[in-house]
Amino acid sequence: MGYAQLVIGPAGSGKSTYCSTLYDRCQTVGRTIHIVNLDPTAEHFNYPVDMDIRELISLDDVMEEIGLGPNGGLIYCMEHLEDSLDDWFDEQLENYLDDDYIVFDCPGQIELFTHLLVLRNFVEHLKRKNFNICAVYLLDSQFVSDVTKYISGCMASLSAMIQLELPHINILSKIDLVSNKKDVEEYLDPNAQVLLSQLNREMAPRFGKLNKCLAELVDDYSMVNFIPLDLRKESSIQYVLSYIDHCIQYGEDADVRIRDFDPLKCMKTQKESSN
Repeated sequence: MGYAQLVIGPAGSGKSTYCSTLYDRCQTVGRTIHIVNLDPTAEHFNYPVDMDIRELISLDDVMEEIGLGPNGGLIYCMEHLEDSLDDWFDEQLENYLDDDYIVFDCPGQIELFTHLLVLRNFVEHLKRKNFNICAVYLLDSQFVSDVTKYISGCMASLSAMIQLELPHINILSKIDLVSNKKDVEEYLDPNAQVLLSQLNREMAPRFGKLNKCLAELVDDYSMVNFIPLDLRKESSIQYVLSYIDHCIQYGEDADVRIRDFDPLKCMKTQKESSN
């Protein structure tokens, strides 16, 4: 059984910073994780890269040889990864042990996790390889400064949740940049009526029905909520990591072994042996 996080979210939401901080935290507590770069546009990393899609295909090469632009080239790269799952990717996975913990740092192009099948097929491949995996969706906390941006973030999150069909965790990133933390509290677990009221204040009356439908959509699913992440606080990082571990059942085998160990029974057995 392997364990994995699929780190997704819009460009600039802090995915790579999250991966770097997660790696540093695990290093501090003596826990091993492996970070995989799935972004063919990435250039600099603040964490050691265990597996890199750029060893398979480069966006610069695609743009130069095929003549695609940045967005089309990125999709081409990801589709090439999808075509290479049974050979290149499986060969890379052979470097890991059965119970290794892998974090996949994904590109920020939202089409990849909202309606294209590339990441969905990638996830299905990992499941066939006996991985427990969850999606970690990061949304920049600056989105809560504008209810329309927040709704768009919620819709993208909900779309990814439905598309990937994975245990799904939403994280409000860069919370340390928010001057007044109370401003974001009502957005962590959104209330449909509050969202509707704010949308109606921000938008023209002709959008009233649309606003009502969007607010009801968030409310009907009752799954869109966010965990605030302050990367300056170890307790915040540890809480998020523990929450994710619970979702993917990481460490449950170890817990079973601990529960199965009865110290009183062990002492009794030792005493009988000595007699």
